[in-house]
Amino acid sequence: MIERIEILKTDITTLDVDAIVNAANSSLLGGGGVDGAIHRAAGPELMIECHKLGGCMTGQAKLTSGYRLPAKYVIHTVGPVWHGGEHAERELLASCYHSCFAVAHEHNLKTLAFPAISCGIYHFPLHLAVEIAMRETHAELTRSDAIHKVIFACFGEEIYTAYQRLNNATPY
Repeated sequence: MIERIEILKTDITTLDVDAIVNAANSSLLGGGGVDGAIHRAAGPELMIECHKLGGCMTGQAKLTSGYRLPAKYVIHTVGPVWHGGEHAERELLASCYHSCFAVAHEHNLKTLAFPAISCGIYHFPLHLAVEIAMRETHAELTRSDAIHKVIFACFGEEIYTAYQRLNNATPY
């Protein structure tokens, strides 16, 4: 299983995978952080397609083409805003991963790259977000061999270190 997970300190928009995951806002019409970077790299066609999707609920995911990205597709998921942990934030973040994996299965996508969903302006505690991401990914890869590779694309040393530390310390 470990060979099916890769942790990279990189810009997700540069990865040549079947799909990159966008930590989107509910409008799907771009924003800051990874969402803005993906929209800029993909080009204006992404905004046009996202506009037609009519938004996305927290914990859900929707697929678009990748346009000018090396990735063929973008899976847009809306992570929860952290409000202290008493508003189902953990469950909603886990649902983001479930929804992304469901979209991947539906479209026969074999390689995925995830950012640190909800860890930017949504202020989800990094250690909890990484734990949920790793737990849900390990569970998915244990259930099915349909997905060949999951990359955690870490934009910055703090996020990279958090993923590496948990990956090295936690037997799944």
